[in-house]
Amino acid sequence: MHLIGKKILIGITGSIAAYKIPFLIRLLVKEGAEVKVVMTPSSADFVTPLTISTLTHSPVLTIPFNSADGTWYSHIDWGNWADIYLIAPASANTLAKMANGLTDNLLTAIYLAARCPVFFAPAMDVDMFMHPATQANIARLQSFGNIQIAPQVGELASGLTGAGRLEEPEAMLQALIDYFSQSVTLQGTHVLITAGPTYEAIDPVRYIGNHSSGKMGFALAAEACRRGASVTLVTGPTALVTDHQGIERIDVITAGEMAKACNAHFDKADITIMAAAVADYRPVKSADQKIKKSENVLTIDLEPTIDILKDLGRRKTDQQILAGFALETQNEEQNALEKLGKKNLDLIILNSPTAQGTGFGYDTNKITIFLKTGKKLEFPLKSKQQAASDILDAIFSCVQK
Repeated sequence: MHLIGKKILIGITGSIAAYKIPFLIRLLVKEGAEVKVVMTPSSADFVTPLTISTLTHSPVLTIPFNSADGTWYSHIDWGNWADIYLIAPASANTLAKMANGLTDNLLTAIYLAARCPVFFAPAMDVDMFMHPATQANIARLQSFGNIQIAPQVGELASGLTGAGRLEEPEAMLQALIDYFSQSVTLQGTHVLITAGPTYEAIDPVRYIGNHSSGKMGFALAAEACRRGASVTLVTGPTALVTDHQGIERIDVITAGEMAKACNAHFDKADITIMAAAVADYRPVKSADQKIKKSENVLTIDLEPTIDILKDLGRRKTDQQILAGFALETQNEEQNALEKLGKKNLDLIILNSPTAQGTGFGYDTNKITIFLKTGKKLEFPLKSKQQAASDILDAIFSCVQK
């Protein structure tokens, strides 16, 4: 029984594929999961709340409140209760609502309030599934960190054959089992992660920096925490927040401050991931007062900042894993491989700001991972949360060796 003690919330939408969900519920209960279900009103045309309630041994919710006795069903409480929220089948209509934050029913209200991971399993006719609007909604949901259980190609209710057939209950069950089994892969390890930019002062109001948002580093910290690690996150200036209790956050501004924080925590780190975009140069002198604008050309002398990654590479032991990032605009693979060797890294993650949907500020990323063993792992455009999972999978493979 792989899911003992796990709390699974299922959202059923108005799709004929809803007939598969009672079979999924039985499988989940057999694996030890506690299951609750919320249904859209239209889904009751395909499977009855009585059937679902009988299988889950729990009331099924379809509306936010009971007008007869005034009982209110809190979407906040249901969203906080679950370890996973699985929306299956997810109709095109519901996907559009989720992607755009619409909450005209209890199911989508719970979706917006849920703090747990959200899985969605689309089910619809092939033309609806392949429509650009649906594909854009799916991509947007994935950029939020939601996980798609992709539909299968097969015979559909319309009589057509194509993509859009709801994944089978056994495969959906396995996706959830795999997710939970992954959550303990870093149990007992300490992970040091850097994120965001660094700022180097020109004067009290101006600085040299870059456009890094910190989203990739924060996604890595959240994913490492989910997998059981204790995480130290050293971040440059960013508006992002951390809401995981297992993350110790250290805020810094300059490259020197980031180096000091990393040096203080590196020796106890089993895994270090340097995702920050550290400024390469800083002014030789920073003015004490604001430099007033004039008609004259302003010249600022720059000097290199400390190479944090290189210094940590020198200190790294055989029991530690060190990962770096390479953001390149030309000779990408060659430059990444040179950095991998020169800085004594175990792996390096290459991303390009020129690829569509990648670069500073985006919620998505397209990465290539190079291991020091010579192995190369290429991934399509994904949400940064999913990219973080791919990176930690690669790191875990290094730990296993």
